[in-house]
Amino acid sequence: MSRSFKLSVLAAAVLAAAPAAQAFEAGDFIVRAGAIHVAPDDSSDQVLLSGGAATGSEVAVDTNTQLGIRGTYMFTPNVGLGVLAATPFKHNISGKGGALDGADIGETKHLPPTITLQYYPMNSTENVQPYVGIGVNYTTFFEEKSDLGDLELDDSVGVAAEVGVDYMLNEQFGLNAAIWWADIDTEAEIKGVTEKLDVEIDPMVYMVGFTYKF
Repeated sequence: MSRSFKLSVLAAAVLAAAPAAQAFEAGDFIVRAGAIHVAPDDSSDQVLLSGGAATGSEVAVDTNTQLGIRGTYMFTPNVGLGVLAATPFKHNISGKGGALDGADIGETKHLPPTITLQYYPMNSTENVQPYVGIGVNYTTFFEEKSDLGDLELDDSVGVAAEVGVDYMLNEQFGLNAAIWWADIDTEAEIKGVTEKLDVEIDPMVYMVGFTYKF
């Protein structure tokens, strides 16, 4: 099942399940905080050793969960601008298939600031508020480490899409659940050990937490 299809199904399910609702107004600031889980859908070029020797291996990136925080400013009752931030994610990088299958290649941390233009389709004052968003993700990698040598990962800029829903418990506080897909691609290299290779991380990102409006 493709990532775009998953997002379409989730968006349709959220909208179908929710009654007509519009908990937010123009000028509102909305803060959402909670646990955020990054699950890479990774793939890469084959790992080639320096000089071109083939390993038959790709690289794999494991999952990680951190504290996430998002802020949204509502321009109108239906349109807002959202910003995603989080504490740094830490991922282990290993070999997948071939001669390096299961081998520990290294680790990295990253921050994924993301900006999305959000659309809130409902128009009443009910407490359920679904939304969808599209925007840009910038991922910066740092503290790259490898026992094999000097690991380098290039930063990434790509498209991000999200769907989510707020359930407001009162005028200010509520519950939130959301899911993103982000296009994160990087070029990786262990200097003097491997050739450069393209890595697609392209994670699904899940968040559950609390909403505060002011």
